[in-house]
Amino acid sequence: MEQLVKEEWEKFSGLLSKLSGYTEAIGLLHWDLRTGAPRKGVETRSNTIGLLSGEIFRLQTSPEMGEFTKYFSRPEVMNQLSDVQNKIVKDCRKEYERSQSIPAKSYEEYSVLTAHAQTIWEEAKESGDFNSFAPYLSKIVAFTQEFIDHWGVKDSRYDTLLDMYEPELTVEKLDDIFGRLRSRLVPLVEAISASPNKPDKEFLAQVFPKEQQEKFGLFILGQMGFDFEAGRLDESIHPFATGLNPGDVRITTNYLPDNVTSAVFSSLHEGGHALYEQNISKELVGTPLAQGASMGIHESQSRLWENMIGRSRAFWHRYYGDLQQHFPEQLAGVEVEDFYRAINSVANSFIRIEADELTYNLHIIIRYEIEKLIFNEGLEVKDLPGVWNAKYQEYLGITPPSNALGVLQDVHWSGGDFGYFASYSLGNMYAAQILNTLRQELPEFEDLIAAGNLLPIKDWLTEKIYRYGQSLTPSQIIEQVTGEPLNPDYLADYLEAKYTELYQL
Repeated sequence: MEQLVKEEWEKFSGLLSKLSGYTEAIGLLHWDLRTGAPRKGVETRSNTIGLLSGEIFRLQTSPEMGEFTKYFSRPEVMNQLSDVQNKIVKDCRKEYERSQSIPAKSYEEYSVLTAHAQTIWEEAKESGDFNSFAPYLSKIVAFTQEFIDHWGVKDSRYDTLLDMYEPELTVEKLDDIFGRLRSRLVPLVEAISASPNKPDKEFLAQVFPKEQQEKFGLFILGQMGFDFEAGRLDESIHPFATGLNPGDVRITTNYLPDNVTSAVFSSLHEGGHALYEQNISKELVGTPLAQGASMGIHESQSRLWENMIGRSRAFWHRYYGDLQQHFPEQLAGVEVEDFYRAINSVANSFIRIEADELTYNLHIIIRYEIEKLIFNEGLEVKDLPGVWNAKYQEYLGITPPSNALGVLQDVHWSGGDFGYFASYSLGNMYAAQILNTLRQELPEFEDLIAAGNLLPIKDWLTEKIYRYGQSLTPSQIIEQVTGEPLNPDYLADYLEAKYTELYQL
């Protein structure tokens, strides 16, 4: 690398480090808001987040950022950069062009609004009062529509939002993928509904003390390889993971006394996110690449650990005894096979995060279709509860009895995360395809789980996925790991095999 290019890169790295520092500070403030910040401090805290967000916006759209990305995009300079450096430049250029198109005042107002709206959403969810949240959501939708106008409409307005979370993805591609998946899952759900071989779940309808739930969750996180010197577990209304940097990754769960499996599987889920964040290469820290390849790839890791490992027969043959030790009275006389069947039972339910891994995908398709209606068809916020309930009746044959169990259940819209939900089902598809390769390259996969030796699995995933952060695109990751593009048939095959055996279809 020529001396001039090297010197310019060092200056550019200083700008990126400053952006990374502000982003980490905002992440910490958001984490604090959602884990117990005093209610009376919310407004001031939201303004602080808005101020810092404005500073990030100023740096992202600064003449310096424009000049740096322009300089490093010159062919004779690009040839002197590594693949990782060129990816950094490409991503920064994309963000520069996206951010520069938005008025700074609008972005700062939007940041304050979404920070405040998340607290309003929490209160609305508790009470089931959609009307108290609707004005905030309407403003968030209006800002998002404005931003789409500035960013430029792709094939459809919703495509513009999808690109933020899953680059290379379009409505056309998703409609095809979801259509193929739905055509195989709906008949499977119907066959299960008609099956007489229903598991007994009555033993789960007991009180499981919160303290013991927390102890078991911490134990399982340790077994997965979660580094407690680089992370922590807390409690929040909606479980989430925040990766401030690989040395500080914070996750939360929600303990329900009458639903022990909720916290168990949310801990596994958020733990999967955390393993990804904790094992990103240190070389990427301080750059935009120190994060997951995409939301879909990130979700593939949470879903892989939660479901394909955490709901497997081998996992519970190893860890059910530990769960019984934490809840000896509640699980006395309950055999491991009965527990395995109970936690894998299929039932149409109202709450997405508590859905089984089969019908979960239908929950996502519902949200995907509603978001398309909002941004492509102009569906108004006031009509969301009715449309939500109608979709649940259409897809799952049930109607939520309250907005708390319906349109208010997810935190995402309060933060403006439109276009995110599709990532969950994409994560399931990526996970199933990765699992297929994992089993081929680690033939002892099931034996490792049954022995409680999960670290070789974490190490394989680190080598193949985690360490790369965002230096590779989703398509590069999935093709490099599995040798082929995303194929939804792997998920359908996995679900059909598992549930055909479980329900004796």
